Amino acid sequence: MRVNQHVSALVKSCNAELRSIGQARKFLTTAAAEKALHAFLSSRLDNGNALLYGLPDFQIQRLQRIQNTVARILTRTKKHEHISPVIKSLHWLSISKRIELKILTLTYKCIHDQAPTYLKDLIKEYEPSRTLRSASRHLLEVPITRLKSYGDRTFAKAAPSLWNELPLRIRESDSLDVFKSMLKTHMFNEG
Repeated sequence: MRVNQHVSALVKSCNAELRSIGQARKFLTTAAAEKALHAFLSSRLDNGNALLYGLPDFQIQRLQRIQNTVARILTRTKKHEHISPVIKSLHWLSISKRIELKILTLTYKCIHDQAPTYLKDLIKEYEPSRTLRSASRHLLEVPITRLKSYGDRTFAKAAPSLWNELPLRIRESDSLDVFKSMLKTHMFNEG
């Protein structure tokens, strides 16, 4: 299955669920609606989303529209009202940031021996050829890829690239929970 077909199937299934939950929304409390929306849609949008890294913006926007609709249904926001403040008030990351969050979480697990071997083997710690200040910054080696469209989307390339852009205090986190919390806050503040 191609990624475009996967995105289309995902959008189609999410839209069907949104119609059902949208019709039942008037009978649900906000807490119940939030649970239903998260159970059916957030799990679908987050399942395997690391594979969507590097997709063209129009494909990511298709998924972002799903998240926007979820926010509208949950908060009963009208269609003509701007959705960005609503998403921000819910403390939700955009779809592209959620994808990066997943990749960076997997990267943290790889570095701290909490991930499968086949993922850990894809990343290597950066070791400069001579003594440099960057040696103590917990950087990863970014491999050179031949194909920009596909090579740059691989975990082996995306993980080190995203990891090296993080502030040092986040990369040096003591536990996975602290890392996720600091990372989400950093991404949320970044916009």
